Amino acid sequence: MYSFEKTTARMGKKFNSNFKLKMNLRKGFTLIELLVVIAIIGILSSVVLASLNKAREKGADAAVKSNLANVRAQAELVYDDTIPNTYLNVCANPTVMNAKAAAEAAGGAVGICNNTATGWALSVQMKSQGLFGAGSLTDYWCVDGGGKSELNDNQLGAGVTAC
Repeated sequence: MYSFEKTTARMGKKFNSNFKLKMNLRKGFTLIELLVVIAIIGILSSVVLASLNKAREKGADAAVKSNLANVRAQAELVYDDTIPNTYLNVCANPTVMNAKAAAEAAGGAVGICNNTATGWALSVQMKSQGLFGAGSLTDYWCVDGGGKSELNDNQLGAGVTAC
């Protein structure tokens, strides 16, 4: 029995050392495994990037709306500061011009500001298109002195002071 135990003990050591050798050779990934992982990452990143572009457009649209909402408050300050009360200087006011420029930068197009003694309106193109309807190519956000703040399919015309 003594020699049998010695032999099995030696075989066990040999088996363990061969097993460890095989395990040492198997560390890492195969080329195919790496390519599959890279392909999956590529597919996921394309989905995420497509979503990010839409989110950026929505963010730009929110910037246009926010800047034009600020114009409405500033226009009322201009009206109150002018004696007699008039909206004639609204489009020339530096704060209104800065807000209009920021909205234009966010929307990517030049806006139109019209004012008369009794009213004003400002319209800037939105970054996202097709919001107004299926056939709409360009959409504009418009605010005016009457309190309107709405999406329109057309840019303001010359001298128009209502959305």
